[in-house]
Formats: sequence, structure tokens, C-alpha cells
Amino acid sequence: MCIHCDYRELLEDAGVAPTPKRLRVLEIIGSNNFPLSAADIHETLERSAHINRVTVYRILDLLVEKQIVDRIATGGRAAYYGMAPNAQHPAHPHFYCTRCGRMDCLTPETVNIDFHAFENIFPGRIDKFELRIDGICSNCLKKKE
Repeated sequence: MCIHCDYRELLEDAGVAPTPKRLRVLEIIGSNNFPLSAADIHETLERSAHINRVTVYRILDLLVEKQIVDRIATGGRAAYYGMAPNAQHPAHPHFYCTRCGRMDCLTPETVNIDFHAFENIFPGRIDKFELRIDGICSNCLKKKE
């Protein structure tokens, strides 16, 4: 669990009732250093108590809608989930391995983009910026050798 996040407070501030299942989903997402798929989250939850897969998807949809959690696209039908940017979790790019499907968080400094310059030349309103770099991770490259 992220030692800096108060998951109950994050939910309450967003106007979401902090039910035990919602809190547990947030704890799972917040305790990982990389985004997780809905299946990963469901599997982790199932280790301690039964929870319906549809319930997990509904909780994730609500957390995304309330901007507590980000849904990160993989380029296919699958998505990964990570903490939305907040005081403890700055916005950052991701690396997606097209071979094994693992998604890793990169530090914000990994890719240098001047967002303010982009906002100055873009005529519309930017609500969210997502950067994903696709390639083959070092583990998959080693396996091929």
C-alpha cells in the first residue's frame, strides 16, 4: 500500500462512499509500482475473499469516472489501471511490452515534453494527456537470445 495515500479520503473527496471493496481495489492498485489489468486486480482480490468479476469492473469504472484511477490503454482491447495523478503520484509515461503485455511506469523525467508550450499552441482544452511507449522489454529480449 502507498504509505502516502489515504484511500478513504481519496474516495470521500471524490464523493464516493468508501466501501470495503472499493477501498481494497484502491489498495491493490496503489500498492503496485506498475499498472495492473482488471484480471490481475480480480485475481488478487480473490486470494482473500470472493468477489464477482463484474463488481470489480464496476468499481474500476467508477474510480476512473471520478478520476481517482487512470485507465491506461494497451493499444488492444485490454486496459491497465494505475493511480490517477495526485499529490503523491505525479503524471508519468508508461512502457508497454508488445510481447509479454507488461506495462511499467516510467519516471516523469524519462520523456521531456513541454506541456505548457503545447497548451499555448493547441486551440482546445486538454483534460488528460497520456503517453505510452511501446516496444519489447529487456526480459523478453533476453528470452529470445
